[in-house]
Amino acid sequence: MTSLTKDELFRCRICGYKNSVMVWGPNGDDPLYSFAICPCCGTEFGYEDFTLNAIHANRKRWLDKGAPWFKPEKKPAQWDLEEQLCKIPSEFR
Repeated sequence: MTSLTKDELFRCRICGYKNSVMVWGPNGDDPLYSFAICPCCGTEFGYEDFTLNAIHANRKRWLDKGAPWFKPEKKPAQWDLEEQLCKIPSEFR
């Protein structure tokens, strides 16, 4: 069982993007929506980020591609990659 804050339950474990809906259940171990995709990095919650090894591998792959947005229309005008990466819950960095 993880010990995530409420804010962290909204965050992508790969890129730190804060979703508008909670993507992880209250215990932090179970995704709330099957097949939900992060609009920033394109991660499928609960599948591509279910283990720490998968999280690290998928983050590296995304960063190696230049951190492209999966849904570019959702990218904030003043987006800061480093600031967003700092929001990844510490246990998934």
